Amino acid sequence: MLQGWVIVLVAFAYLGVLFAVAYYGDKRAEAGRSIIANPYIYALSLAVYCSTWTFYGSVGRAASTGIGFLPVYLGPTLMVALWWYTMRKIIRITKAYRITSIADFISSRYGKSQMLGRLVTVIAVIGVIPYISLQLKAISGSFTILRHYPRIVMPTQAVAQPILNDTALYIALMLAAFTILFGTRHLDATERHEGLVAAIAFESVVKLLGFLVVGAFVTFGIYRGFGEIFRLAQQVPRLRALMTVADTGNTYGTWGFLTFLSMLSIVTLPRQFQISVVENVDEDHLRKAIWLFPLYLFLINVFVLPIALGGMMLFAGRGVDADTFVLTLPMAQQKEALALFAFIGGLSAGTGMVIVETIALSTMVCNDLVMPVLLRVKWLRLNERPDLSRLLLSIRRWAITGILMLGYIHFRAAGEAYALVATGLISFAAVAQFAPAIFGGIYWRGGTRDGAIAGLSAGFAVWAYTLLLPSFAKSGWLPASFLTEGPFGIPLLKPQQLFGLSGLDEISHCLFWSMLANIGIHVVVSLAGRQSITETGQATMFVDVFRRTQAPERSGLWRGSAAVEDLLPLLGRFLGPDRAREAFLAYARRRGVDSPEQLRADADLVAFAETQLAGAIGGASARVMVASLVQEQPPGLDEVMDILDEASQVRAYSRQLEQKSRELEAATAELRAANKLLQELDRMKDDFMSTVTHELRTPLTSIRAFSEILLEDPEIHLPERKRFLAIIVKETQRLTRLINQVLDLSKIESGSAEWHTTELDVHEVIRESVETSSQLFRESRVELVTSAGTDAGPRVMADRDRLVQVLINLLSNAVKVCRPGEGRVEIRLAVSNGFLRVDVQDNGPGISPADHETVFEKFRQVGDTLTGKPKGTGLGLPISRRIVEHFGGRLWVESELGKGATFSFILPLEVPAAKAGPELAQAAG
Repeated sequence: MLQGWVIVLVAFAYLGVLFAVAYYGDKRAEAGRSIIANPYIYALSLAVYCSTWTFYGSVGRAASTGIGFLPVYLGPTLMVALWWYTMRKIIRITKAYRITSIADFISSRYGKSQMLGRLVTVIAVIGVIPYISLQLKAISGSFTILRHYPRIVMPTQAVAQPILNDTALYIALMLAAFTILFGTRHLDATERHEGLVAAIAFESVVKLLGFLVVGAFVTFGIYRGFGEIFRLAQQVPRLRALMTVADTGNTYGTWGFLTFLSMLSIVTLPRQFQISVVENVDEDHLRKAIWLFPLYLFLINVFVLPIALGGMMLFAGRGVDADTFVLTLPMAQQKEALALFAFIGGLSAGTGMVIVETIALSTMVCNDLVMPVLLRVKWLRLNERPDLSRLLLSIRRWAITGILMLGYIHFRAAGEAYALVATGLISFAAVAQFAPAIFGGIYWRGGTRDGAIAGLSAGFAVWAYTLLLPSFAKSGWLPASFLTEGPFGIPLLKPQQLFGLSGLDEISHCLFWSMLANIGIHVVVSLAGRQSITETGQATMFVDVFRRTQAPERSGLWRGSAAVEDLLPLLGRFLGPDRAREAFLAYARRRGVDSPEQLRADADLVAFAETQLAGAIGGASARVMVASLVQEQPPGLDEVMDILDEASQVRAYSRQLEQKSRELEAATAELRAANKLLQELDRMKDDFMSTVTHELRTPLTSIRAFSEILLEDPEIHLPERKRFLAIIVKETQRLTRLINQVLDLSKIESGSAEWHTTELDVHEVIRESVETSSQLFRESRVELVTSAGTDAGPRVMADRDRLVQVLINLLSNAVKVCRPGEGRVEIRLAVSNGFLRVDVQDNGPGISPADHETVFEKFRQVGDTLTGKPKGTGLGLPISRRIVEHFGGRLWVESELGKGATFSFILPLEVPAAKAGPELAQAAG
């Protein structure tokens, strides 16, 4: 049997080691060699999140819900992944404005409101009290169990003992004493406790080792590994259900709500804000913490399910509380040293949480509740005292004691109503109410002081009604009908089925209604109201903390006068004369002067003094103290206009960014289109060169072949010789025409073509084109009809050879798409609206309307005409369109599939249509 004095001696020895670590850390900090300026220490200190809830309670929750304990750790893992974008901003704001607590952060964001700071403090204290009582319950319970070693006795009657015999009372007093030693030995303007952080990191290692050693002993000592535990558990129906989600009461809704709740709590718990924000020495440490902290959470949860299953199998029917399995399993195996080590691990988890939590809460109580009241009590004459630093320390020490006593009272009143995890979740839901004010405050400029107060009040009221009061009802302090029937017998007001919402567990139910009330009222009131000048300035500083390049102390809103000899004593009263003078001396040296007396009391110095004072008494109280000392004037019109101008500049800057973003997207799309066009042009050019090369090679091959035949065989009969010579002449003409077309296209494209514009009679152009193409029509057995008349008609200004080329190209294309013996091509001439129109119509296969413009694309259809394909736009069509357009006309096609095609062009008349012959005038009509 372990004697009680042995357990107490070991516990005090461990706490003495913690104090030694803290003392060493403080001394190193004073010497300028900080031991916490290390990302690994920072990541380990974050594990203060893992309290006795984790060390004992996770096993208890796993014993009832299986893997239902995981959301509490999934949430922080997900949230930490976002810390580089959220927590880094919060840390930057906190460093810039010397913020010392979560209450100070929220009140500073919304105009340094004392009322808001008081509200946050009250919510934090009331909300965290159940969590502190959880630690007292776990530590006192584990002490009671271990004291009865080797018998396993549950401390079910602990709360029924007289107060003076209650172990929890003495544990609370002991923790108060050690917290005072750890956190309030001196007053620091930055509220940073380097020794405390070092001790918390050390505790994190101890509790992790304690849990891993017990887990390994259960898994590989009592059983033969994970496989055996899960195999044996599969044989027990109740345990088999724990390894499935559906049979343990876990729902997607419960998992989602608990994950979301724990995501918020890793930021909003006062102890987490203290460690992760206030105690942070380098925001770059977040880079390591983003993966080290989730790794820590993974390791400390590896053996949770094996311990739970192993304990339930070993203690089946013996009435052992699953929350105690980490301690009772070694005891059941007569492992005295291991049981004592498990107790130290649980003590480490509990003391770390209590120490940091009460230090954070005591700072808030002192700065936001007590000091603002004392500073207003005139008969205390605090303004006449030369040194108030001891008073501040005394207030914080009494606050630590009072908070722990409240935790003990809650333990006595409702400690047995909930398991460890359930009690912790009540506190999680309370501090989650800070999330809208925090995250809205750093990303939304429109949030107002009134909106934050209204939202927090509503959310906290819903939390108290749906969670806190039911805990008292379950403990017998309120009638049971309050839960089952609702107040005054109104079913819609049942606290855990509010307005008829059922199907959710009590935590999810509370979170839903409280967040709905908090966020909704915060947004509505903020949008309906208006910010004060101070709120607008603070909103800009918080939201744009990364963009602002001016010094944090700078305050463009301060107007008035002050004297250094007034500011220095003011800081001395709260920080101590020596610390105040050191701060002013450092500021003077940054300003390039040798002593504080040489400083000019401008706006920057006043802002610096207020910021330094905020580290001791909070931002809201510091603002009041500085305002009471300096001769400050209300902001003038210029300052107000500066604020409005800055706000408008921010909005204009945002609009410019949006516009630039749209322009960049459009430019990117244009570049992609241009790149695609260039690729297409390259392909088209390659096709064109390939086609032209082939078409040039074809007539050359024919000419060479027939020439060689004539040379090698001089005895060829005269008719045959004439036929060969005719073919050579034809191929030569074809080659000449093709070369001329290529040259014309090149010249027209480059703008170097020569134009010989004269007054032309289009009848003569048509006549010459028909004569030139007649042989082609005869050989193709296609009928050519001219309906243009023969009389002298209207005249146009054009190049005769170019216009003949256009008509020959159109006739060549037409004849190639007509069937031999059935084809018919007609040329028509008409005058209309001051233009002369020429139509070349064929009865070929026609062209789809969708392809009317495609046939005029350069290069793409070159090979079709030259190879005689039906589309047949020809090498000449691009040239023809350019020629017609050069003379002020237009060339187009009208066609339908199966109904032939009509290529038409118009040219402006040089001679008015009224002077034309009667035949053309009638055609125009």
